[in-house]
Amino acid sequence: MPELPDVEGFREVLMSCGRRPCITDIEVRDAGVLRGVTVNRLRREVKGRRLGKAWRHGKWLFVPTDGGPTLVFHFGMTGSLLCCSPDDPIAPHDRVLLTLGHTRGLRYRDQRKLQGVRLAGDCDIARITDRLGPDASTVSGPEFGELLSERRGSVKSALMDQSVIAGLGNLLCDEILWRARVDPRTPARNLSETELRRIHTTMGRVLEASVRAGCVPPRRSWLTGRRDDSEPLCPRCRRSLCSTRVAGRRTVWCPGCQA
Repeated sequence: MPELPDVEGFREVLMSCGRRPCITDIEVRDAGVLRGVTVNRLRREVKGRRLGKAWRHGKWLFVPTDGGPTLVFHFGMTGSLLCCSPDDPIAPHDRVLLTLGHTRGLRYRDQRKLQGVRLAGDCDIARITDRLGPDASTVSGPEFGELLSERRGSVKSALMDQSVIAGLGNLLCDEILWRARVDPRTPARNLSETELRRIHTTMGRVLEASVRAGCVPPRRSWLTGRRDDSEPLCPRCRRSLCSTRVAGRRTVWCPGCQA
């Protein structure tokens, strides 16, 4: 599932497609990924406009157009953005194709179609962002501690909740808590100030490395690189990893390091 590092990577993909490119054509191959906008309205309001500087909040990507609405992308479980030549073969899951100028194209590709593409004005953007917590890459230590200490559920469920902190998904949460040596089932309100500071610091380091990689990297020195092994072992202490469901998601942790 695309998380903050993946979406930041998609932002960079979009920006690599050209400096303020003009949308010369739009092809919607599957209207099932459109949210709150018809094919005709999308074409009418966006075709012929130039793309502005894309920005991200959490897992949402916002792309303003010159004098028009903002294109909004959410990638759900399987979405992605690709910059390519308009002549490149179209993949089965390429749902929306934007031609930029005459030499570049931007494609929204998504297998499961759980989210998709929107058009938004300023009020619509505010309605989206007002439901989100601060971005995980910019939240300060004191604010982070205050947000988590107010939660009744587990620390993992608090980190996964986009209304608390925006941008973290399942892989990031497990990786951060493993590195911070905190059991994901620990009630968030029971965390000490030291544990909160350690989780916040670790979150920053994991995000920095993941953004550079464009994803949560499946390195063998990371929990992410071991969690899908047939008999997964902790990269740090070599103890067998445990797996259960927390916050409705498969959760992997080390009973030795995160006791």
